[in-house]
This record gives sequence, structure tokens and C-alpha cells, in this order.
Amino acid sequence: MSFLERQLKNYRLTTAEITYHRPDHPQILQQYIWQELDLAPAFPVLTGFLGFWERKLDGRLHSVKVATTALIKPAEFRLIGHQLILN
Repeated sequence: MSFLERQLKNYRLTTAEITYHRPDHPQILQQYIWQELDLAPAFPVLTGFLGFWERKLDGRLHSVKVATTALIKPAEFRLIGHQLILN
């Protein structure tokens, strides 16, 4: 499915700030920024990525912050109080 098709199916740009414990020094936290189109509020793509992280990577997850926004939005219109017509 193309980028545009996913947006039309209500996928939103999702950014996750993933904080994890460093494998070599578990007392030190490090951050990773992940960004992809995903479906809110279930976030199946992010959930799949976090599942992969827990299965395959050594850094234990500490916390995940998620932000999302629609890329395709209805046009915004503003009403104005005056009209100027030129002939």
C-alpha cells in the first residue's frame, strides 16, 4: 500500500520517543525516536515494533511517549467581513 493510500485510510504520522536502558550500562537511559504512519488509537505498527524490540534487542524498555497527527486534513476556511469586486 502506498504512502498516500495509507493516509486516505486514516493512518496518521506517529512519532514515538522510546526511552530504554543501555545493555552495557543498565543504570543509564538512552532515547530513540521512531516515526511511521500508524492507526490511532491501537497503533498496530508501533506495537509490532515494540514487540520486535523486546524479542530481539538487548536494551530493556523504560518508557514510550507517543504523538500523532493526521497529514491529510479538511481544508480550513475563514469567513471574512468584506468583499472587493474589481471590474
